[in-house]
Amino acid sequence: MVHNESGAQSAVFCFLTAALLATTAPLSFAQTIPVDLSKYDVVSPIRVRQDGDTLNLRWQAGESGEAPRAAKEHGELILNLAPDQPLIRRIGMAPNESAPAKPIIQDIDPVTILTVGERNLERRSGWTIFFDKVHKRPHTTHLVRLKLSSVHVESVQRSVRVRLGGLSAGAFKGELVFNLHPACRLIHVEAVLSTDEDRRAIVYDAGIVSTDPAWDKTVWLDTDGGLQRADGFDEQPARPLSLKHRVIAVESGNGSLGVFPAPHKYFYPLDFANNFKFAWHGRDYRGLAKGRGIGFRQPLDGDNRYVPWFNAPPGTRQRLSAFYIISSGSGQDAIAAAKRYTRGDTFKPLKGHRTFTSHYHVEHTLEYLKRQKEQGTSGIPEGLEEPGFVKAFKDMGVEIVHLAEFHNGRTPRLKTPERLKQLKLMHDECERLSTRRFLLLPGEEPNVHLGGHWISFFPRPVYWVLNRDQDAPFVTKHDGIGTVYHVGNATDALELFKREKGLNWTAHPRIKGSTGFPDAYAKKDYYLSDTFLGAAWKSMPADLSDPRLGTRVLDLQDDMLNWGRKKYILGEVDVFKIEPDYELYGHMNVNYLRLDKIPRYRDGWQPVLDCLSDGKYFVTTGEVLIEDFTINGKRSGETAKAGSIDLHVELDYTFPLESVFLVAGDGKTTRRRPLSIDREIALAGIRYDKRLPKSGFPDWNPKWIRLEAWDIAGNGAFTPPVWIKD
Repeated sequence: MVHNESGAQSAVFCFLTAALLATTAPLSFAQTIPVDLSKYDVVSPIRVRQDGDTLNLRWQAGESGEAPRAAKEHGELILNLAPDQPLIRRIGMAPNESAPAKPIIQDIDPVTILTVGERNLERRSGWTIFFDKVHKRPHTTHLVRLKLSSVHVESVQRSVRVRLGGLSAGAFKGELVFNLHPACRLIHVEAVLSTDEDRRAIVYDAGIVSTDPAWDKTVWLDTDGGLQRADGFDEQPARPLSLKHRVIAVESGNGSLGVFPAPHKYFYPLDFANNFKFAWHGRDYRGLAKGRGIGFRQPLDGDNRYVPWFNAPPGTRQRLSAFYIISSGSGQDAIAAAKRYTRGDTFKPLKGHRTFTSHYHVEHTLEYLKRQKEQGTSGIPEGLEEPGFVKAFKDMGVEIVHLAEFHNGRTPRLKTPERLKQLKLMHDECERLSTRRFLLLPGEEPNVHLGGHWISFFPRPVYWVLNRDQDAPFVTKHDGIGTVYHVGNATDALELFKREKGLNWTAHPRIKGSTGFPDAYAKKDYYLSDTFLGAAWKSMPADLSDPRLGTRVLDLQDDMLNWGRKKYILGEVDVFKIEPDYELYGHMNVNYLRLDKIPRYRDGWQPVLDCLSDGKYFVTTGEVLIEDFTINGKRSGETAKAGSIDLHVELDYTFPLESVFLVAGDGKTTRRRPLSIDREIALAGIRYDKRLPKSGFPDWNPKWIRLEAWDIAGNGAFTPPVWIKD
């Protein structure tokens, strides 16, 4: 429990206006923790004042796109600075700026529980690791505590940050941070912790607790989307539960408050995306958080395969984040408000674009064959008429799915008859399950001949065997199939992809089975060929101190571009079995291809491969959309003239943005240039036009420039580069 344990006693009631506080900082209130407002802007739309032993914050909570009445609503957050009191005295809502706020919830504590394990730094590449089983080694669990030692209130553009010093959890020390944004219903709470100890990996649970709850009901959506309600005075021990959209809420007579994690950053990489009961409610959670409460959680054993948790290197500021969302309506209304921030866990349609996702080991073909045998049928097995993974993708608004099938040790050794049988069934099933609005495409992760792990992608059904006897021909003909390739080495593989106009790329580069790749073959013919796209991006490993996801691959993108070839990264997901009730969205990203329509399976899907090889797309977790990005009128993958830059950016986003910047390279080094974009409003769009002299980087001549945009929850989007011609 983040409980206020200050040693000072409040003896004097003191009221000062925000203006007086801001000009007299830091201020000490008799026997009360000093409040430093030297960095608070008195013209901030978020009003701050201290009333004796409380810090009061009030702001417009009504959001863009809401009904006029809801858009006028104002939120209120009152923090206790006195000792031995719940840290949050009240969270309330007012119908407008001048009306008094009615309490939604009061006398609660934020709760954070930190579990600390040991990272194996000897395997693979140290901190760049997935194949670790932290849960199998000794670990300790700590209730994060606040012994209040300092209070700082800061303006960040039009937002406000309240920093409370004195936070600790075992060897981790830091501060508790509350972030408020104008025209936003979110209260963003972060336990920011660091340690000097080495080899630490962590997970955390979070939520709210109260010894005397003022809420009537606990509300959530089950995995089928059905509304569930429980008694808010539930005395049962806290227990985990599966839910949809990751939001659990409490409601009272004056409104409701929902609690949820960062939608993608909270989920460290696993092989399986099952819904592992990521929420909790009830009394005395884990025997540490005293009182009744709600929140979200991470099971320590994950999917019981490789369970790497989050990296926590010494000296890094790990940001253990939680989001509260307030509503004057029911718990269902609070959940609906939270769903706006992930677009209902869907990928928004974008004119002139099609959503494309890659790298799924659903093994539909092998499951199909297994069920046929079990059911004694030669037709479609019962239960696979529309597989769960197809329904899950359709529900999320994914239009084109590229598989990575036959990911097992037998595949490279299969004899030709069995291999062709599997390939034909995969191709037939992809055609059967494809429609005018959904395209399922065959693909594999062959992992032979080149080094490391890699993905194959052809523009039409192609039949190839992953082995070849010394004297066997490269190409044979088979009745009912046609041309069959027999691939026995890297030369064969390159020739196959040239003939069939396919693409391949490094799966999970520089980690897992691709540790050391593509670097190790960056000078090989198959890497230098136009058939080799580059690599794939995923948030792996996970580190809560990094404001961006997947920097391992973002750094690789810059390296490959500086190596001098047009090599790009696309988003990959890399999970196994998928069903509609899984927590897939937390692990998802998607590629928005600049494609007007979905190709029909029977016509081939060359336009999909063309978009990838030409850099005509952007990658996103879904919350940030790059609707347009041009340099001198040229989009990603195209070439612009050097000199001054006419920069054009259009963004559509949900959470307030954290940063928007250009990344550029000159063939040797990489630089960033932040863009001064007003990014504080939630659920908004931005159009940014500016002329930048000298390619935007004074005294430097980049050869390529790309764009990244990230929000406060760690969600983001990025583009391939625009090439700059001297």
